[in-house]
Amino acid sequence: MASTDALFYSDVKGRAASADYDFALVWAAVLLLALGLVMVYSSSIAIAEGSRATGQQPAHFLIRHCAYLAVSFVLAVAAFQFPLAFWQKGALYLFMLGVGLLILVLVPGVGREVNGSQRWLSLMVVNFQPSEAMKLFAVIYAADYTVRKSADMHSLKKGFLPMFMVMLLVGGLLLREPDFGAFAVITVIAMGILFLGGMNWRLFAGLIVLLVVGFVALIWLSPYRLQRVIGFMDPWADPFGKGYQLSHALIAFGRGEWLGVGLGASVEKLFYLPEAHTDFLLAVIAEELGFVGVLMVILAFSFIVARAFAIGRQAAQLERHFPALVAQGIGIWLGVQTIINMGVNMGVLPTKGLTLPLLSFGGSGIAANCCALALLLRVDWENRQCMRGVKI
Repeated sequence: MASTDALFYSDVKGRAASADYDFALVWAAVLLLALGLVMVYSSSIAIAEGSRATGQQPAHFLIRHCAYLAVSFVLAVAAFQFPLAFWQKGALYLFMLGVGLLILVLVPGVGREVNGSQRWLSLMVVNFQPSEAMKLFAVIYAADYTVRKSADMHSLKKGFLPMFMVMLLVGGLLLREPDFGAFAVITVIAMGILFLGGMNWRLFAGLIVLLVVGFVALIWLSPYRLQRVIGFMDPWADPFGKGYQLSHALIAFGRGEWLGVGLGASVEKLFYLPEAHTDFLLAVIAEELGFVGVLMVILAFSFIVARAFAIGRQAAQLERHFPALVAQGIGIWLGVQTIINMGVNMGVLPTKGLTLPLLSFGGSGIAANCCALALLLRVDWENRQCMRGVKI
C-alpha cells in the first residue's frame, strides 16, 4: 500500500510540473480525425460521382466532412470551457433533452426516415441524429446518478431500479426507430458506470444475465435482426442476399493483405461495399492500407481508451468522483462502439448500424465524439490544476 501511495504522489508531482494538457491524447485524436478525413474522401469518390443527389461532385462528401469537423471543433472548444461541476448540475436537464429529441424523431412528419429507420431530424442544411447526442448525455447522467446514489449502490430497489426504468424508456424509444446498435452502446455505458461506481457484484452479474437474455429475445422476435444473425453465421451461403455486406467486407480485408493495395486503389468501394464511407470504413482502410493500417487504428483507439481510464483513476484518487466516472464512461463508450464496428467489419459480430468513432462520415457522430474528448481533456486539465493546489 505504501509503495502504491508513493508511486501515486510521485506521479502527482511529475504531472503537476508538466504541461496543462495531455498532448499525446490530443495528437492521437487528431491522427484519427485526419485519417478519417482522408479515408472518407477515398471511399466516397465513386459514390459521389455516380449519384444525382450529390450533383455528381467527387468531393461532395469531403466538403461536408470538412464542415462537420469545423463545427465539431467549435463545439468541442465550447464544451471544454465549462467545468465538470456545470455538467453535473445540468446532467438531468441534458438527459431530459435527449429523451425529448428521441421522442421528437418518432413524430410522423418531423423525423426523417432513411433505409427503413427513422433516426434523423432535418435541420434544413444537415440531418441531426439524436441517438449520438444521447450517448454523451447518458455518460453524464449515469455518472451524476451514481455519485448521488453512491450510498445505495448495493440496493436493488434504491440503487438499480430507478436507473433501470430510465434506461428502459430510452431503450424503448431507440428500438422504435429502430437503432439497436445505439441501444446496446448506451446500455453498456450505463451499466459500466454503475459497476465502476460500486454496484454490488452479485446484482451486476444477475443484470448481465438478464441483459443477455433480453438481447437474444430482441433478436429472436425481430425478423430482420434474425436474418442479420443468420447471414453473419455463414455469409457465403447467400453472398448476394443476407451475407452481401459481410462477404464484401471480408473480401476487402483479404485483398489488403499486409500493406494494402494503396491509397485510393480499393475495388470494394466501387459500389460493391454498401456504406463504404460510414459503417464499413474500416474495410476500406484494410483494403487500401492493409494489416498495418488497421493495426495503427486499433493502437490509436487503445491508447485513447487507456488514457480515459487512467485520467478517470487519477480523478478518483483526487476524490473527484463525478469527473472520474465521466472520463471512464467516455472510455467505455468509445471502446465498446469501436469494438462493435470493428467486429462487424471483420465478421466477428452481426451487422449493426454503428459508425467507427472519429473516422466515419457523419456530422452527429463526429460532433458527439469531439465533445466527449473535450470533456475528457477537461477532466485531465482539472486534475492537473488540483495537483498544483488550484481550486476548481
